[in-house]
Amino acid sequence: MATQHWSGVHPQAIVDPSARLADNVTVGPWSYIGPDVEIGEGTEILSHVVVKGPTTIGRHNRIFQFASIGEECQDKKYAGEPTTLVIGDHNVVRENCTVHRGTAQDRGETRLGSHNLLMAYVHVAHDCLIGDHTILANCATLAGHVTVGDWAILGGGTMVHQFCNLGPHSMSAGGSIVLKDIPAYVMASGQSASPHGINVEGLKRRGFAPETLLILKRAYKTVYRQGLSTEQAIAELESVYGDEAAVRPLIASLKGATRGIVR
Repeated sequence: MATQHWSGVHPQAIVDPSARLADNVTVGPWSYIGPDVEIGEGTEILSHVVVKGPTTIGRHNRIFQFASIGEECQDKKYAGEPTTLVIGDHNVVRENCTVHRGTAQDRGETRLGSHNLLMAYVHVAHDCLIGDHTILANCATLAGHVTVGDWAILGGGTMVHQFCNLGPHSMSAGGSIVLKDIPAYVMASGQSASPHGINVEGLKRRGFAPETLLILKRAYKTVYRQGLSTEQAIAELESVYGDEAAVRPLIASLKGATRGIVR
């Protein structure tokens, strides 16, 4: 028997008449696209996906079966206010992921950047802000108001407390419970998570030069090996490495750590 191929909206999909689908968008069987949803060119919505609005999805994303995208959040303060979810381009969202809209108590928006991979069963709660090129491995869970910087990696089963920030190029090991911020470049693991050096292998893969890695290792020691408070470490980093572009994300993540940093 010949295999059947289809493109566009499958006859067994439900797409609200007010939804706006660009050219070459595909919607698989038994998927639901609700009102106030906009989907960009070339995005694939596979079977059994639910997308509710207000939600904007960019170009060339792939969203796999049983994902729930743009549902109202689980925050008990949420009272039906019009909040949004914005997803960029070239993301892959695997099976059973849940990505919720924002709340009026915050900026009213959850945002996922571009070129991200959300593996199976990932949960992104209300008002989270995820950058570009991140990987959230299976069952990673973000509480509300979490920020994840560009190129960060969350190991499988990582659980992140609300309002935590994970800096650019940071990494959490599988099964970590993150209760405080992970600064840029730092690897953390444990329950609760503690720091374990710079994410050297990840930085090498991204083309960081050996001399830059050496500077970042020294900067890490300033923060974690000299017995300094966070404020003292910031002052020392600005004094010694103020002209080093690679150190600026580390300084910025330390300055923005309203919950404190992993120790």
